[in-house]
Amino acid sequence: MEFLTGIEKKERLTLSELTRAERASSEAVTEGMVHSVRDMGEVVFVIVRSREGLLQAVYNRSEAEKAENGAGQADPAFSSPLTELREGQAVRLKGIVTAEERAPHGFELRLTGADILSRPEEPLPLAIDKWKLNTSLEANLNRRAIALRNLRERAKFRIQEGVCRGFREFLTAQGFTEIHTPKIGAKSAEGGANLFKLQYFHHPAVLAQSPQFYKQMMVGVFDRVFETGPVFRAEKHNTKRHLNEYTSLDFEMGYIDGFMDICRMETSMLQYVMKLLDTDYRAELDLLEITLPNAEKIPYVRFDEAKRLVSEKYGRAIRSPHDLEPEEEALIGEYFKEEYGADFVFVTHYPSKKRPFYAMDDPQDPSVTLSFDLLFDGLEITTGGQRIHEYRALLKKIEEKGMTEEGMEDYLDCFRYGMPPHGGLGIGLERLTMKLLGEDNVREACLFPRDMTRLKP
Repeated sequence: MEFLTGIEKKERLTLSELTRAERASSEAVTEGMVHSVRDMGEVVFVIVRSREGLLQAVYNRSEAEKAENGAGQADPAFSSPLTELREGQAVRLKGIVTAEERAPHGFELRLTGADILSRPEEPLPLAIDKWKLNTSLEANLNRRAIALRNLRERAKFRIQEGVCRGFREFLTAQGFTEIHTPKIGAKSAEGGANLFKLQYFHHPAVLAQSPQFYKQMMVGVFDRVFETGPVFRAEKHNTKRHLNEYTSLDFEMGYIDGFMDICRMETSMLQYVMKLLDTDYRAELDLLEITLPNAEKIPYVRFDEAKRLVSEKYGRAIRSPHDLEPEEEALIGEYFKEEYGADFVFVTHYPSKKRPFYAMDDPQDPSVTLSFDLLFDGLEITTGGQRIHEYRALLKKIEEKGMTEEGMEDYLDCFRYGMPPHGGLGIGLERLTMKLLGEDNVREACLFPRDMTRLKP
């Protein structure tokens, strides 16, 4: 009987292993995709792309052709002719590691052998080896899996990975439990008509607008929970800031003293994420020339006060008393950047009229809620606040909103049997990434966007 005991060590080096100083003048084997081939006549440069970046490999054409026309290579594992290396191939290469200050990372691989693992059927449809893709956003999205082979395009999603990783690491360290909630449900947590409806074994169902009900229910189990997952909004918005499917970073925490505990937790989380990006994702930040925002101190301002401040400073009339228009969000971001040098600002005490039934009203002024949005560079990236945790108060709010309890029986049962004071938030991952990258279209920060017109790739 044979057994597996774990990962088998292979004599193939990653880019970071290969470019260590002690590797100079030694033989090495590595793998990757041929990113580009630059034929300089006698010398041919083969740029190889791996998950860690680019490696410069090089061979002498006349020597390679002589070996190809001779008795063949001694090592049958590397029997592919070097002169057949082409863009888009997956390859395994052997060579001598050589110090070369003009090469990426200061080293290159002087090739002595190659094994072509796969050959593309046709040339790449995009010039992925260029510094910037010279394509429209539509062309980029239509050929997304190919476009993302460009190093700058790929770096965007390494940074997004860093945001998710930081979110998870920080909350886990704060005693949060990661949960995974269903995305098919019988009723929406938010209410309204912007739902994707479907048939579920002959029963009507909807795609989840948020994990709100479930994460509140789990506060009664774990005290503190978080989730990263897709949410769906059937909003007919064809704008640069909306997607119909996006990734939400959610957390909910119990035994809070007030909604500002949620704001403080998010502030600390953002500080952790920025430090993580600054250290572990420095190569991607430098590649994209990104300056990280400052999250050390985040100001907060009441909703009505924010409206007044920007109205007075920028001469803009207040047209919507119950919500912030996109232009107002942008002006609030501009105001706090100019006045306080702040990249983020919490806008608190949103009107009850525009918040869902589970949002707790301010005991001092029931017309507003103990809730907030976090704006980053003038764009709302987070919505959160304190929730109603008393059963009868929830029933009263449902009645006041003109809603019924139908479909929410399981959710309400948790409150019938007792729940701690709690609150939480949801962060739009793509919007946060978009702002970090300095992009102006959220589709740039989504691997495979879903909007009103796009269902593929």
